[in-house]
Amino acid sequence: MIKKFLKGFSVHSFLIIMSFLSLFPFIWLISTALKGIDENIFQYPPYFIPKQFTWENFTGVWKQIPFLLYFLNSFVVALFTVILNLIFSSLAAYPLARMEFKGRNFIFCLVLATIMIPFQAIMLPVYLIVLKLHLVDSYGLVCGYLGLILPFAVNAFGIFLMRQAFLTIPKEMEEAAFVDGCSVFNIWKKILLPMTAPTLAVLAIFTFIGSWGEFLWPSIVLTNKSLYTLPVGVNDLQGMFSANWRYIAAGSIISIIPIIIFFIVMQKYFVSGQNEGAVKG
Repeated sequence: MIKKFLKGFSVHSFLIIMSFLSLFPFIWLISTALKGIDENIFQYPPYFIPKQFTWENFTGVWKQIPFLLYFLNSFVVALFTVILNLIFSSLAAYPLARMEFKGRNFIFCLVLATIMIPFQAIMLPVYLIVLKLHLVDSYGLVCGYLGLILPFAVNAFGIFLMRQAFLTIPKEMEEAAFVDGCSVFNIWKKILLPMTAPTLAVLAIFTFIGSWGEFLWPSIVLTNKSLYTLPVGVNDLQGMFSANWRYIAAGSIISIIPIIIFFIVMQKYFVSGQNEGAVKG
């Protein structure tokens, strides 16, 4: 009994420590955002609880930059990136999971191989393609949005996740639908997609988080400040010679709130969707 208690205590202690280490940057961010201008945020040893709580940093950053505009830009980019990922990933995954054709497994292996290639390695050719197609903000608002959305409209992880989910569905359901005169597209749309809703939710969560927090690509493509997303807009607070770290911390916290809300809304699908996508290989 004591041995079992000690084992459980050690495991939970380890998890608590690891959780604190994971939350440490976020705790430090909140502490910095709530500290007044008279407090030294770089004091050593550091302290987390502000001596005088203030909300001026949150109101200040809202006035310092067009936060609502940046928020809208991030929302538009994240929303359409999620929608396109759900559509294209499931469309690409359907034949790889349900159709028999020569070279199917080889094509799937090629798709998986692209996961090993970091985006930084292909960033230059992607940028040149976007530039040649005039999908940059210098050619208008729509082109600016397209330049941010289309390079991330589909990815290998989404295709893999949806393929694994489709493999868990019995083929008898498709055969019954074929007998009833259902087309391939309608089988995908009306049978497979509703049955893999939890996996779609998981893919939506990961895609939304990735798109919302993306900084590198928008900072390269965008030159028009009216199209800045939140990460780029918050980074704009950091000048060449000085930076208001309190405003940056407050802006970062505000930009995190939509991700937390989105995750809470989709949380009920998260665990079941992860399990569903990992049953069959």
